[in-house]
Amino acid sequence: MSEAIRADVRADVSAPGGGATRGDGTGAGSGSDDGRPVAKAILDAVLEGNSVVVTVLAIFSAVVVGGLLIAFTDPPVLHAWGQLFSNPGNAFVQAWDAASGAYSAMFESAIINPHAVAAAFHGGSVTAVFNPLSETAVNATPLILAGLSVALAFRAGLFNIGAAGQFIGGAMIAGWIGFAVNLPVVIHVVVAVIGGFVGGAIVGWFVGFLKARTGAHEVIVTIMLNYVMEFLILYLLGLTVFRQKGRPDPISPPVAGNATLPHLFGSVLRVNAGFLVALAAAAAVWWLLERTTIGFQLRTVGSNSKAARSAGMSPESTWIVVMLIAGGLAGLAGSAVVQGTDFVLTPQIYGTYGFDAITVALLGRAKPGGTVLASLLFGALHAGGIGMQAQTQIPVDIVTVLQSLIVLFVAAPPLMREVFRLRSTRAAGQLEARGWSG
Repeated sequence: MSEAIRADVRADVSAPGGGATRGDGTGAGSGSDDGRPVAKAILDAVLEGNSVVVTVLAIFSAVVVGGLLIAFTDPPVLHAWGQLFSNPGNAFVQAWDAASGAYSAMFESAIINPHAVAAAFHGGSVTAVFNPLSETAVNATPLILAGLSVALAFRAGLFNIGAAGQFIGGAMIAGWIGFAVNLPVVIHVVVAVIGGFVGGAIVGWFVGFLKARTGAHEVIVTIMLNYVMEFLILYLLGLTVFRQKGRPDPISPPVAGNATLPHLFGSVLRVNAGFLVALAAAAAVWWLLERTTIGFQLRTVGSNSKAARSAGMSPESTWIVVMLIAGGLAGLAGSAVVQGTDFVLTPQIYGTYGFDAITVALLGRAKPGGTVLASLLFGALHAGGIGMQAQTQIPVDIVTVLQSLIVLFVAAPPLMREVFRLRSTRAAGQLEARGWSG
């Protein structure tokens, strides 16, 4: 991913006083590769604020700021602050209770609910214990796939803002195969998933083709295609072949049972095979980037297209291939939603996945593993936000605020270093700007 977007500080690890060395140059005792003790290497990484530390501090800062927003906007807390001078202790207690109660409800709805665990030991439902994790996985599934779409394009030096349009393309094909085609049980769901990939890949391929043949900027093309696909699905849902019989509103017939993604742990938990597809896609993207010739060409073109051309590579061909695969990944996100959770096509099926995909790709530093972790974090926030609103009446919009704060702080490492008084990096750790690639 672009180091113009991220500030990835490569610190000089040859710190003086890093520990005794033998005559052969190896570190005495247990230590890091440069001869420093492991404990000192870890401490230096924390104090100098490498990319992992900055990300953790960014999330922590966002949680703190979000808690303050909750504490100072909740109506009962505002009333307590109005009586600050007459009863100061009550104001602080109310503020703490509001913030901690909101985060507790979010944790219980996204990770684990202690009450459900206690009930399970007394004859209650064991399945209920895993429901929060199930909801987190369900919310993270389309984010992983759409995030991989944006991340892969980043690594090739392209800014794919068209995940929403590619998502719609995949959802339309997968949904149509699901409700309009009759196939055997296993074949039907597989063909629908493949159709989702193809639908998104067609939209992505068109972007890469226009850029390669005409030089059209992918940002402009993808933005315009988002509008095209949004109105296309609205138009199709107005036709008889796509609209559900007896419904005046634009909604498709439900996907046949043969084409739905099977649940992984019974019908009570909503997590389905789409989550496995997303993890498999992340592994495939990692393998493509790190273990194939195409991946090497992709990263080279993203780093410097002119140098890649001088080395005999074709940036134009790479752009087409990358956007085709990226579009297919976003199309898989569409199939995961229409086959796994929604089961019908609607004009709003794409939701905010297109913009969220950019966010998780940035937060994950355009790497498959990082994108998966960022998607799981955002999936937990989405799942937890719904439970938080139900339990505390705090609007779920605070989740969007938290997501925005996390990305803001991650994108500003100097701010994090200044706030937490991290040491300045050495000369060897100066930043480089090389385009969108990682």
